[in-house]
Amino acid sequence: MKLISLTLAASLAATSAFAGAVAYVAPVAPVMMDEPTGSMGGSGAWIIPLLAIGLICLAVCGGTSENGNGA
Repeated sequence: MKLISLTLAASLAATSAFAGAVAYVAPVAPVMMDEPTGSMGGSGAWIIPLLAIGLICLAVCGGTSENGNGA
């Protein structure tokens, strides 16, 4: 009798362990976010510092010639 009650308790515990979810949750498809890109594909903010460095280099290095008159 003890063996039968132990077997019954084990079988009831096993069925509730493998029962699964109470409610079915349908999987949701991922939504792709479309972000608009700029006309150049980037911000273009790197152009301004690059031009500033170029103008500084021209002012420092390229302003004089060997004879000193700037021509």
